[in-house]
Amino acid sequence: MTAISAEVTKKESLWDKSGGWQGISAAIGILALTRVGQLLMIAWMGGANDEPKTVWDRLLIWDAGWFLRVAMDGYPEGYTYSSDGRLEANELAFFPVYPMLIRAGAALGLDPNTAALSVAWLASIGAAIALHLLGTSLYGKRAGWALVAICCSAPASVVLSMAYSESIYIALVAGMFVAAHRQVWWAAGLLGLLTALSRPTGAAAAIGLTVAALLAVRQSRVQAWKPLAAAAVALAGVPLFLGWVAYRVGEPTAWFKIQTAGWGTSFDYGSSTAEFLRSTLRSGDGWIPVSMALILLVALGAAGMALAQKPWLPLAVYGVVAMILVYGQAGFYHSKPRLLLPVLLTLLPAVVAASRARPRVAILSITAWALFGLWYGAYLVTVWPYTL
Repeated sequence: MTAISAEVTKKESLWDKSGGWQGISAAIGILALTRVGQLLMIAWMGGANDEPKTVWDRLLIWDAGWFLRVAMDGYPEGYTYSSDGRLEANELAFFPVYPMLIRAGAALGLDPNTAALSVAWLASIGAAIALHLLGTSLYGKRAGWALVAICCSAPASVVLSMAYSESIYIALVAGMFVAAHRQVWWAAGLLGLLTALSRPTGAAAAIGLTVAALLAVRQSRVQAWKPLAAAAVALAGVPLFLGWVAYRVGEPTAWFKIQTAGWGTSFDYGSSTAEFLRSTLRSGDGWIPVSMALILLVALGAAGMALAQKPWLPLAVYGVVAMILVYGQAGFYHSKPRLLLPVLLTLLPAVVAASRARPRVAILSITAWALFGLWYGAYLVTVWPYTL
């Protein structure tokens, strides 16, 4: 059998294994149920808040404004300072893929807000498809559907409906790993580059792809230059953007200084996270901080369980590096559950368990998880006053 015919057979087997168009439609249907259900919760819970906001308004808050300004006004020329001379946050902190897509939508005649949400919602569909294919590739069709359901109803999954970059990032990183698992290196490299230009944790995705490339070379399945080129392209993404910001501002550490000035984000080897966990769990002050502390602890435990099950090495490496970046940096603690959403490693134990359980048990368990997760996310954007 030639290499080309073997690749075609591989593609066809995954398509059949995933259930073809019916399997894809089911994954999109699961996504739709979670999104519609949560939007209804937001509409219902929004009525309990004294501040009058529509559901549409709530999907366009916080980071959405930054993305929209990048899309419509472009990046600033340099640092931004307050009236008393202090360095402030500005749009150079935000990676370019999502704003570029918003700008493209606006160029087609859409209102910028409509373009921002349209891009995010379309990307959510792409994420559902990519997650289903990834779960199917690794563990089978039922795991593919479970991965979609568990990820899209997680406590921070509300951002998949908002003008945030998570939906795009998840679609790209899951698609990248599907392509790498199937040895389609040109697609893996392209998706890896776009992943790296979507969020800073794209660096972790590029490292995961590099591991996949090295495994492929070691197993001598393909010409070595193809996987290595894909990895090199992906690895270039984050340094490319950070280097461009440095050049634009005229200082090598410009991006990091803007992050620290605006959001208190800096890598402190986890001391801030440890202090948040210690102080929150000792004082028990506020159920949202306590619940977020528990989410961080549960995610660590789930990652440990996943690693004990010896998942596909590239996905495991990506998950570990991404978690180090999330737990190791200082910043707003209430953003960490959102930052953990695309890690995927923390979801694998539940996905594997659901795929092996009886269908009724799996459906009931995921439904219970979804009801809590969707309500929690709706609460965060209607009652909780702080950014995600």
